[in-house]
Amino acid sequence: MSEQEKIAMIEETLELDEGTLTPDTVLADVDEYDSMAKLSLIVMADDEFGVKLTGDMIKGFKTVADILAVLDK
Repeated sequence: MSEQEKIAMIEETLELDEGTLTPDTVLADVDEYDSMAKLSLIVMADDEFGVKLTGDMIKGFKTVADILAVLDK
């Protein structure tokens, strides 16, 4: 799966318009990145990538690139 496909999946999870996010997007600047979005991200990562995200991992995410790095493992 390409980086852009993963970003599109994150955008869908956060209910954002396609093309809203880039790897450099700072998550704190995304209004939709709230507690519900973080829960949705945990579910998506597990369902689609088999990656178990922890609360500490979520707290450590500063940019979209940080999420992508974990999904690539």
